[in-house]
Amino acid sequence: MSAQNPVTPSAESIADAARAAKAGKGPPPVHSWNPPFCGDLDMRIARDGTWFYLGTPIGRFELVKLFSSILRKDGDRYVLVTPVEKVGITVDDAPFVAVDFEAEGAGRDQVLTFVTHVGDHAVAGPDHPIRVERDPETGEPSPYVLVRDRLEALIDRKSFYRLVEHGTREEVDGTLWFGLWSSGEFFPVIPAAELPEG
Repeated sequence: MSAQNPVTPSAESIADAARAAKAGKGPPPVHSWNPPFCGDLDMRIARDGTWFYLGTPIGRFELVKLFSSILRKDGDRYVLVTPVEKVGITVDDAPFVAVDFEAEGAGRDQVLTFVTHVGDHAVAGPDHPIRVERDPETGEPSPYVLVRDRLEALIDRKSFYRLVEHGTREEVDGTLWFGLWSSGEFFPVIPAAELPEG
């Protein structure tokens, strides 16, 4: 797993290959690339969205944005992919953090658009669902929105608290839920019976 392994590319070589492959203004076509797997890189995305390389935070936003643009999830493994190489990295929770959102409309006509810490946008709806995991011990919610193919963003706490103001109650499979409408779809957040009074 060591980055000193001569077989494993370095973060610098991955960045160079990603820059060379980036064409146009759209995202790189990472799903059409099928290079050989070259091992794991000592790179990690922390739960707060900070990227680390060899244990040190990557301070350059442009570099983080570049790496995030070539991120893919293959099975349960997160990888950085270029046309010539693929390396595994560690993701503590979700690879992105949703740091803000905009709400347009109300009720069933509401549309929620999230923005991540690297500038990606995701309009919640059938193609970008919201889901909430609850800690089995504490009941603490961890809300996520799908950003792109199998890559989710953890919705940060301040945004989640704001989202609650845009929620409503709906019956789902015979249970009353508190949740969020976006793009014509209702996303359950918490059973209404578990909401605090007031």
